[in-house]
Amino acid sequence: MHIVKRNIILQISALLILLTACGPSQRELAVQETNKAKSIFNAGDTLEAIQKLDSIHIKYPKAEVQISVAKSLSTEMYQQLIDARSMQLINLDSTITELEKDFNKEKTEFDRYTQYYHKRQTFNRSWDRSFLQVHLDERGELYLSSNYLGKKWLEHVCIRVYDGKLQAKSDTIPLDDPLNHRSDFLDYKWEKVSYMNGQADSVIHFIAENPDLDFKCVFLGKRYYYILLEDYDVDAVVHAYALSKAIKRKKELEAEIKQFKKEM
Repeated sequence: MHIVKRNIILQISALLILLTACGPSQRELAVQETNKAKSIFNAGDTLEAIQKLDSIHIKYPKAEVQISVAKSLSTEMYQQLIDARSMQLINLDSTITELEKDFNKEKTEFDRYTQYYHKRQTFNRSWDRSFLQVHLDERGELYLSSNYLGKKWLEHVCIRVYDGKLQAKSDTIPLDDPLNHRSDFLDYKWEKVSYMNGQADSVIHFIAENPDLDFKCVFLGKRYYYILLEDYDVDAVVHAYALSKAIKRKKELEAEIKQFKKEM
């Protein structure tokens, strides 16, 4: 009886070994993985295809020839990505050059980054009025400031821009915040509140995406103060928003190209 059981066990073991030996080799599995990567690439997902190709040498270390093929294909795909991003950069540089025509660039000893000043928000147009000013630097960082000039303190801490029921409001900048400035000269009071780090992004987007609206703005504080947004102030926001997006996209493309070259 023991002999019979032993023979059965040996037969089963032999069958399992045979079945295992008859399975696909690492080379065949690597070929299948390569073909899957090609299909993914043809479907338009280049990065996913590259990830699959780059995993072949880990999954199938004995498939030396196919590992070499996968590496070659991966390099080719990376190069296509680099070429596509480089072409986008060329087009983007042209866009930035065109958008920059609406701005003067300046970097003083007090500036860490070059500043863009819209040509329609000049000092001569702005020194004696209340208005919204757009600020943009070479990194593409964008923010608004609300500037009030009058004979009574508003002590304003935020703004709301609106047209009818459509509106957008900034975050609140407390009176004791360094971004909330006040000063006076003779009979006039001057207040400037800067909405940085996204504190007025909703207002910027609202204006930039709806430039044809009849915008009004209210400065909100202990007193309210209403202004109409001049066309040139709206233009300044629209142009700065477009330039900001272009500058940031350029930096993204440059970073992607650098990373692709590193991973090739």
